Amino acid sequence: MKILLLGKDGQVGWELQRALAPLGELHAFGRIKADLGDPESLRALVRRIRPGVIVNAAAYTAVDKAESEADMAHRVNALSPGVLADEAQVLGAWLVHYSTDYVFDGGKAGAWVETDPTNPLSVYGRSKCEGEERIRASGSRHLILRTSWVFAARGGNFAKTMLRLAREREQLSVVADQFGAPTGAELLADATALALHRIAAAGAGADAWSGTYHLAAAGETSWHAYARHVLEQALAHGAVLKAGPEQVLPIPASAFPAPAPRPANSRLDCSKFCATFCLQLPDWRYHVNRLVAELASQGNL
Repeated sequence: MKILLLGKDGQVGWELQRALAPLGELHAFGRIKADLGDPESLRALVRRIRPGVIVNAAAYTAVDKAESEADMAHRVNALSPGVLADEAQVLGAWLVHYSTDYVFDGGKAGAWVETDPTNPLSVYGRSKCEGEERIRASGSRHLILRTSWVFAARGGNFAKTMLRLAREREQLSVVADQFGAPTGAELLADATALALHRIAAAGAGADAWSGTYHLAAAGETSWHAYARHVLEQALAHGAVLKAGPEQVLPIPASAFPAPAPRPANSRLDCSKFCATFCLQLPDWRYHVNRLVAELASQGNL
């Protein structure tokens, strides 16, 4: 199996390099050699490599900045996935593409399923939604994997920001009325690799698995409870903090205005992915705890 990975230096892409390497001949590229801001440039790369699988872990993810950079967000998140899908269709290759809970408006009471209507609230969400639509329209075999609240030891994320602020401040205020599941990049990479392994083993029989899936850690929490849990774990590893879990105050999202509105409910029902690929997704705390333990081992708490 020849695999083309785009976005190798991002949080998910970095983990995918590790997870995909045992599956076959891996060709991994970052933005310098595979710029999704220039969609047409990707065609030559795909045609040169001629992969059996394309994994697109690159995206424009600056949610607030996208409100003023709509054209760039559209090129990276909508046009480029469409180009990759068109080229995958010509080659008969599979395309794996990561999408987001931001394609929904957050207004549903329960967890979102794949067939729920999309209604993105932001430029970022609309660009990701259009990327999905272009992939489906291409007729290529694909896995569109919607996820939420991604984090990793590499790069910036909410958990690391909370740890930094807790060292600097005696009190933190964190949104308590938005809900989802923090999902480790490590989990996304491993689940992707296992799904691709099953697809390779199934051969033509796997064509029926082409489609859209939700892929996030099990369970749910709020940003407020997430922050408290991270600080509890940090203290258990000996961190010295000015603000502990009890000093994390709950606030409504309305008290923290941002250029791009966030969905209040980002909970994703992942039962379709689990049933199709015979996997069980761990509770969100599992990989969050691993993150904090890794930071502690590196002396970064």
